[in-house]
Amino acid sequence: MKIPDESQGRQTDRGSHKHERGNQWEMFHNVRLLPSDPWKPHRRSRLLIKGCLLWLRCLLERVCGMEWYGYAALGILTAILSFVMDLSVSKLLAAHQWLYTKLDGNNLLQFLCWTLYPACLCALSSSLCQNICPFATGSGIPEVPNYLSLTNMFTKFLGLICTLAAGSTVFLGKVGPFVHLSTMMGDYLSHLISLVQVTKKKAQGDMLVVAASVGVASCFGAPVSGVLFSLEVMSSHFATKNYLPCFFSVVCGAVTFRLFSVWSGDEETLQVLFKTHFPSALPFFPLEILMFALLGLLCGAVSCLYLFLHRCMLQFTTTKVGFVKILKSEKCLYSALVTFFLASLTYSHSLGQYMASKLTMKQLLTSLLDCRPWMSPSHNVSVKLDPEALSEWGSSVRPVYLSLAVFLLMKLWMSVLACTLPLPAGYVMPVFIYGAAIGRLLAEGMIYISSTTMTPGNEWSSINPGGYALAGAAAFSGAVTHTLSPALLAVELTGQFSHVVPALLATLLANAVARSGHRPSFYDAVSISKRLPHLPSLMLAHPKLVSAQLGHVLGVRTVQLQRAASPQEVQHVLDNTSTETQIPVVDSHDSSILLGVVGRAELLMFLRHCRAAENVDPHLEDVCTIHSASALLSPHNTVQEAYNILSLSGAQTVFVTDRGRLLGVITWLEMKRILEDAAKEI
Repeated sequence: MKIPDESQGRQTDRGSHKHERGNQWEMFHNVRLLPSDPWKPHRRSRLLIKGCLLWLRCLLERVCGMEWYGYAALGILTAILSFVMDLSVSKLLAAHQWLYTKLDGNNLLQFLCWTLYPACLCALSSSLCQNICPFATGSGIPEVPNYLSLTNMFTKFLGLICTLAAGSTVFLGKVGPFVHLSTMMGDYLSHLISLVQVTKKKAQGDMLVVAASVGVASCFGAPVSGVLFSLEVMSSHFATKNYLPCFFSVVCGAVTFRLFSVWSGDEETLQVLFKTHFPSALPFFPLEILMFALLGLLCGAVSCLYLFLHRCMLQFTTTKVGFVKILKSEKCLYSALVTFFLASLTYSHSLGQYMASKLTMKQLLTSLLDCRPWMSPSHNVSVKLDPEALSEWGSSVRPVYLSLAVFLLMKLWMSVLACTLPLPAGYVMPVFIYGAAIGRLLAEGMIYISSTTMTPGNEWSSINPGGYALAGAAAFSGAVTHTLSPALLAVELTGQFSHVVPALLATLLANAVARSGHRPSFYDAVSISKRLPHLPSLMLAHPKLVSAQLGHVLGVRTVQLQRAASPQEVQHVLDNTSTETQIPVVDSHDSSILLGVVGRAELLMFLRHCRAAENVDPHLEDVCTIHSASALLSPHNTVQEAYNILSLSGAQTVFVTDRGRLLGVITWLEMKRILEDAAKEI
């Protein structure tokens, strides 16, 4: 009888051992270890329903992945949320206007109605934030990757309704908080999808990027600019693979938002949000390109002043101890007093008559985009316009230029003051309207000069003021946010694609002026003041962070396993690492030469195998497969390079090695610690 070779026997045992390990691994993934409960009511009915749901899931996954249904649901649900919010705000604004009209003839009661109504709404909004969720205040765009709780979503939704119902008195918008609301909804949908998916995919980051796009598209029904806005504002989280999901979801949201507008009776058919009637035969003269360029430079200069005042206000509110205590303990009282002060200034029978204070935010923008000149070239009087909107800007005793000038001077500092209110508020629409007023004033001034100094009938007397308002809105809002998407947003909102070149030119020049000197944008300034761990913002306030090397910022050395690790060592590592999904494996603790990584699930299988084998005490390399590390960096690489790899490649762990020797591990938690330490130095 032939005696088998010893090495051959070891190979046979090793092969059977690997086969057994594979079966155990398959069982570990396919078998749900749930406690058996023999007594459950309606077992047959529940099994029937469960079988139908499993069949439906398989049927849906044959068409496309479950994440695509999540993208569609995200767009539709966010659009419904936006429509419900707009409907609620319009009812509250109509109630305020009705009450103010009923009190006509009594100046004192009208003044109290004008001031106390928005003051109470803003106080209620601040009270919700203070008592339920303090993180719900502000825009929310700088905090998009964080603070995604359900409580925050509920508080932000109700608080934003109260803020918007205060009207143009506080001059605040909707976009920023609604983007945050959309990301919170996307976060919960991503968790729901992960529960029903057969093949688990880590797609939470992708869903957040898609949700940021949907938030803008659902506010204005502007899908393309929504995707571009998400790309610019969340550039550190955006990858090219997100383009198709973003466009798919925003189209679902934009169509749903516009359909609800039709079904509610607000619109007759699917159309743009702000209807304009620009001349299509000759939208602008060739020489007007120079004036649009001048408008861009002017908007950039004014945006620098606006951002400077905003940074000064942020510094004041975060450094003055007494003011910080008031904002922490008396948010409701502070909001009520500031809103009452702003409402007193905008009272329609006082200074408010020079700021078109009776108009809502939508009416303000619609009137500024009107293509008809507000001043007659032959007579220095106002043209008879719509009494409900356009006539608010001027009359025979109140020149249009004076109203526009007072509006720009007052709203510049009033909007900065309103930014200190501790309530949910957006800041895109206010700067959008402000830029439209700059463009309108420039156009009306050109018409007036051409009518008084040039021959009648020249081309400068027949320019379109609405086109300048459109370009000014895009330029100023783009300069404040350091983005180009407002140029496309302005075109999508109005449907005037004939002015896309002037709007883009003005926005580019305004951005060039606003970005000069490495000035932070509006959102960057908020992120820096709150010391959020956002690298693009921190680099503006901490330039040395760009060249900071990983070897200088690495924290405590990471937990590691050697290839010959015993079950006791593996158990110790698992007990001390609750968040890591991949554990690095080195040749030995003395050399620390990185061999690869092993998954946490495989380590659990390794411990089960050791408990099953009574007399054998295997090593780690005998049971587990050591996978190669996906991302390696040297200690001379910078923090920015590690941040980009974590953001764009989707890697959860980056290993830092020096000549093969493991020095440390960079995860998102470690990167957050590094950025938080850098923020403390500002």
